[in-house]
Amino acid sequence: MPSIYDLKSRFQGLLRPLVGRLARAGITANQVTLAAVGLSLAGGAALALAPGHPLPLVLLPVLLFLRMALNAVDGMLAREHDQSSRLGAVLNELGDVVSDIALYLPFALLPGVAGWLPVAICLLAVIGEMTGVIGIQIGASRRYDGPMGKSDRALVFGTLGVFIGFGLIDPVVVQIVLAATAVLGVLTIFNRARQALAETQEGPRP
Repeated sequence: MPSIYDLKSRFQGLLRPLVGRLARAGITANQVTLAAVGLSLAGGAALALAPGHPLPLVLLPVLLFLRMALNAVDGMLAREHDQSSRLGAVLNELGDVVSDIALYLPFALLPGVAGWLPVAICLLAVIGEMTGVIGIQIGASRRYDGPMGKSDRALVFGTLGVFIGFGLIDPVVVQIVLAATAVLGVLTIFNRARQALAETQEGPRP
């Protein structure tokens, strides 16, 4: 299934000159990874401490874009500038999960929104990323299949942030969007598992 993740290579091409300058300046991939997590925690704290306040919600797409850029930069530093490490792999996977929870769980505090929906989305996101990593364990590649991967979640929540912040959307519609996001999260888990199994040519077993 298609995902915004498919656009990653083009985005990386735009960032490559910046990545080169960062590498020459001695900036490491792990430092960038931790910076992305710190940024997400700060943004999540702002959302949680002032539920429904327009400013953190409207600025959420900017924060998510910066996080996406930092995530792309750390990967390019690791791959293209010989900075790959086991610690980096651990930080990358854990950092994505922590950042998602920090930024999206505060939506459970919004007035008029059923709190269990953002909680369910965060839980499914964790399971989805774990499913992607399991691909490596069974001899396949790390799976990033959609339809609701990391970049797709960012698009959904960033858009919701703007619409909620400017008062352009009813809480009922917000809940419908969140419910649809949760359903797509379930489909993502099954899709990643199916693609990982297909890659190993085992196929799903009864």
